Amino acid sequence: MAEASSAFHALAQLANQSRQAAQGLPAQIDAREQWSGIGFSLLGSYFIASMDEVSEMLEVPHYTHLPGVQPWVRGVANVRGRLLPLFDLAAFCGGRLVGGRKRRRVLVLETETLYSGLIVDQVFGMQHFPVDEFQQKSGDIVDPIRPYVQGSYIGEQQQWNVFLLSELAQDQRFISAARD
Repeated sequence: MAEASSAFHALAQLANQSRQAAQGLPAQIDAREQWSGIGFSLLGSYFIASMDEVSEMLEVPHYTHLPGVQPWVRGVANVRGRLLPLFDLAAFCGGRLVGGRKRRRVLVLETETLYSGLIVDQVFGMQHFPVDEFQQKSGDIVDPIRPYVQGSYIGEQQQWNVFLLSELAQDQRFISAARD
């Protein structure tokens, strides 16, 4: 019985020491609402698209060229049994993709009426910004991209322009990919 009492006493003493050495939980007063998106580069600028507007990111898949389409339409790819039209977003905006092919990625835009892959220069994955740091002003971007950009965030000494894929999806020029 003395052994049980001794073991209990040792456990109680250990529990007491643990409570004294424990640090409190961090205060929640510093918690700030975050806005998250997918970061990418295009035509020398950095952009971020809402997580709600990008259904997935892919390496540029093998694709088949299509006749009679705009020059910025790269073709169509079979992605898990679905035909994904691929668009060169830089060419659509009047420029050229830069950097190596291995860095290029496809942002998949999927709405109720549109399923499209947008080829961009590079993807930087998820980026997070405090909502209250949103700026109405965007950075230096080429004019053809302006209709799709609404404000920016500053992160890691870089200005990230908010690219609205939903605006692109409603642009009649983008939707009408057939050659005139």
